[in-house]
Amino acid sequence: MKTKTLIIVNPISGVGRQKQIERLLAQNLNHDLFDYQVRYTEYIHHGTELARDAADHGYDCVVAVGGDGSVNDVVQGIKDTSVTLGIIPCGSGNGLARSLKIPLLPWLAIRVLNQQYEQSIDTIVISRGDKADTNDSYVCVNAAGCGYDAYIARMMQAAKTRGLAAYTNLVLREYDRYRCSDYHLLINGHSYNRTAWFIAVANSRQFGYNLAVAPKAKLDDGLIDISIIDKVPLDHVPITAPLAFTNHLDLSQHVEMFRTKEVLIEGNLDRWVNIDGEGINIGTSVRFVNHPRSIKLYARDLNQLLIVRTPTGDPITLPRI
Repeated sequence: MKTKTLIIVNPISGVGRQKQIERLLAQNLNHDLFDYQVRYTEYIHHGTELARDAADHGYDCVVAVGGDGSVNDVVQGIKDTSVTLGIIPCGSGNGLARSLKIPLLPWLAIRVLNQQYEQSIDTIVISRGDKADTNDSYVCVNAAGCGYDAYIARMMQAAKTRGLAAYTNLVLREYDRYRCSDYHLLINGHSYNRTAWFIAVANSRQFGYNLAVAPKAKLDDGLIDISIIDKVPLDHVPITAPLAFTNHLDLSQHVEMFRTKEVLIEGNLDRWVNIDGEGINIGTSVRFVNHPRSIKLYARDLNQLLIVRTPTGDPITLPRI
């Protein structure tokens, strides 16, 4: 029986790689395995509505075509269901796809879907800290945070251009303006008071662009990785930045890291939280709880060589790393 699949395309995500998606699906998706339909989002969080409707109507799989925000929209719609998530990365940072070793070229990512290799990963449920049982909660699959990263995520939502250059320019432009805040954290029953530039709460190692803020994080270990990051002096940036991009940020003197199943962060004065690259207004007190292996997705099977043909017909073998 074919896998009944809805493919949800964010037409404005990233840098435009999604514009030829229907042609690429026709050429590369295994039509003996998938019975699929393509829908395009028309407004913010439309992807959540489409995904929820697909789950209600018996779809087996929902594929997000876009960046981490688009993936998160789909996850909000299929959480607490048996629907499998698929990813065709067409965003800017593509943090979750990078962590899963899914190729960033859409036609290759489609070929990975053909493997139908299922993997279950953790999610982080985020809610107001003063209402732990509230239904007003959000699911994070990749990374979240309070402070400067949430501030930048909020500004990127309003930016006219996307991509690494736009992100870097925004980070540098706002660097001197943003001030550190005082936070109170409750981790593993212990209280910590810290002054931080931002606090990353991670399910995977990176935000995107291979910027690894949580080098020890794993998607299915049942733990949240917390990185408390102080503002790096400008003369330390040439040392600290390479550590972040080579998965060694834990060696920096400006970072303190913890691992836990749950964390309460108080003192988030601007109330914004970065959830998979999107700024969400939650509150000054925020609770993050790990839900082990709560989402199924199609990942890349690294135990198999992926032999494909390029659009010109030439065979290539993708490396396992």
